[in-house]
Amino acid sequence: MKEYEIKLTDIQRILQGEIPMHFFIEVIFRTAAIYLILMVSMRLMGKRMSSQLSRNEMAAVASLAAAVGVPLMNPDRGLLPAVVIAAVIITLQILIAKIAANNIKFESLTQDKYNMLIKDGVMNPKAMVLTRITKDRVLSQLRSEGISHLGMVKRLYFEASGTFSCLKNTIPVPGLSTIPNWDHEMSEKIHSQTAIRVCESCGAYKQDTSADKCQNCEKNAWVYAVSNLKDIKG
Repeated sequence: MKEYEIKLTDIQRILQGEIPMHFFIEVIFRTAAIYLILMVSMRLMGKRMSSQLSRNEMAAVASLAAAVGVPLMNPDRGLLPAVVIAAVIITLQILIAKIAANNIKFESLTQDKYNMLIKDGVMNPKAMVLTRITKDRVLSQLRSEGISHLGMVKRLYFEASGTFSCLKNTIPVPGLSTIPNWDHEMSEKIHSQTAIRVCESCGAYKQDTSADKCQNCEKNAWVYAVSNLKDIKG
């Protein structure tokens, strides 16, 4: 389209474009066909496609979306190429899933693996750097699960799918508070301060009172661990 042909007052061009009106009837049938292609493709690729997606599953969905989008809106493109592309994607996805089920190394290569972010109430700085997860993100996740200090956590895993899995301590121990420093009112309501000192950065216990740096993360900032009031009363 030439520049001089573009006019802001041309409402018909803005709404309809340059396609004939009868194409809108064809769009109805194209949309129904594309919808069926997607439904069949997702069904053949398994139940996981309707839950949390892994990396290769997300790539499959994005590829399907790119394949079916063109014939949906372009009148000079047929539906058969989209069917062929969907068949190739489904075949590859099923093949990758079968190989990954029998080969742990291949599964880790294609779908990544989990990382342990917290072990026995102490954050793992190396794993957090590797996964690019910040301390604030970890504490936010713990707060969303009702955890007010790290002593309540036995393990926190960052799964290959990008989700968090938390295993709680059956008997909580004192640990670093997950409540923001500025929310003193909330902390005073649920916490009791202990005499145990922990690293403000990772929650590791200060084993050597004469040491300045944390042996776990090498930071030099210490705070007092806290316990929940309800645990003390219980």
